Amino acid sequence: DSGMHGRAGNPYAATIETIQKAMNRIQPYIHRTPVLTCSTLDTRASEGCPSGVRQLFFKCEVFQKVGAFKFRGACNAVMSLPSTVTDVVTHSSGNHAQALALAAQLRGIRAHIVMPSNAPAVKRQAVEGYGGLITTCEPTQAAREATCAQIVAKTGGVLIPPYDHDDVIAGQGTIAIELLEQVPSLDAIIVPVGGGGMLSGICIAAKAIKPSILIFAAEPAGADDVARSMSLGRLVPQTDPHTVADGLRTGMSDRTWAIIRDHVHSVVTVSEEEIIQAMRLVWERMKVVIEPSAAVGVAAALSGQFKQLRGPQQVGIVLCGGNVDLDNLPWVKS
Repeated sequence: DSGMHGRAGNPYAATIETIQKAMNRIQPYIHRTPVLTCSTLDTRASEGCPSGVRQLFFKCEVFQKVGAFKFRGACNAVMSLPSTVTDVVTHSSGNHAQALALAAQLRGIRAHIVMPSNAPAVKRQAVEGYGGLITTCEPTQAAREATCAQIVAKTGGVLIPPYDHDDVIAGQGTIAIELLEQVPSLDAIIVPVGGGGMLSGICIAAKAIKPSILIFAAEPAGADDVARSMSLGRLVPQTDPHTVADGLRTGMSDRTWAIIRDHVHSVVTVSEEEIIQAMRLVWERMKVVIEPSAAVGVAAALSGQFKQLRGPQQVGIVLCGGNVDLDNLPWVKS
């Protein structure tokens, strides 16, 4: 199982070594995304902040291939596979589906994407645009998993889940390698969290490169399983999430939780209104098209909860994706 290598003697799904290997492996395929700044957002983030002026540094994974960070993990997983593998399989209607389809296309193998029948047409078209082969199923977790299992059995393909996989986590960790090369002076990074693949990879890489750095998870209040897990000290499943941040509705796995539990300084939760306001602010002032999940990190940096924290002066924020349905913007009243 390629999802389990690199485990000997190490309790975590990724190490700085597996993340550096991922960096070398995916470098020919990924974009090294820019870091942008915005004085308007710095001013907003510093207002009423006891520790004075804060500077925000935005890692723009919106400019990554497929429009989201997910291409890093999918690319690392696909490029790590033995040469005998001809098919990969996943169930996702989100950015991971497009990421896996593109990674498979680059490797010259087939990607089978199981999508719920109610997935937006725009998402189906995006997956097909990258050469993904779509199988439709009922919109339940059980149906998705059963359909995946059928395709795996039929094709001998390898299942590559969106976050619960060592190679995927290592690929997402490469964000932190780049960000700390670009802005070595950072003393904190804010990372949106859903399943926790990006957050856990960034935790391992950033703490290895700069042990003093603080990692903050940013989470919608309507899908706050990470905040609840951290306060109880055990993995709390995600039940009935309600948030516009569609990329953050999933819950953590044991694999991502173990890393998050031991490395995240704290979780900042934000309301739906704060998420939408932050998204609009970034569109309006930075001219960057972010999706609601990316706005969660921005909303966290502007929140009273984060402002009250003494210490962090130079804060990295991962703008994790920009795949938005332009006909259904959250601030447009229908």
